Amino acid sequence: IPVVLGGEGQVLDIGRASRIFPPQIRKAITARDKGCAFPGCTMPAPWCEAHHIEYWSRGGPTSTANGTLLCSHHHHLIHKEDWHIQIRNGIPWFIPPPHTDPHRTPRKNHYFQI
Repeated sequence: IPVVLGGEGQVLDIGRASRIFPPQIRKAITARDKGCAFPGCTMPAPWCEAHHIEYWSRGGPTSTANGTLLCSHHHHLIHKEDWHIQIRNGIPWFIPPPHTDPHRTPRKNHYFQI
């Protein structure tokens, strides 16, 4: 199984070895997202769930590059309403479904930015 390590030797990508995000990967995602990454949400990281951007059920790996933090409400919304997430320059961007925004303009959360 290929493994990607961070600067201090912590595992940041375990591929398909496990669906659950282990503590070291969640820590890396938390350092990046700081809380729910959904645009406009202010839910802090300890109250969020790690979400596979490319769904695990569709072959997505468990990694920092394929994970983002979402509060329970937005996690369910993403699955229910056809939102798409892309990581651009290390930041999660959210593309709304056509019924929310016909132009599908990408948006990001500005609340947690440094």
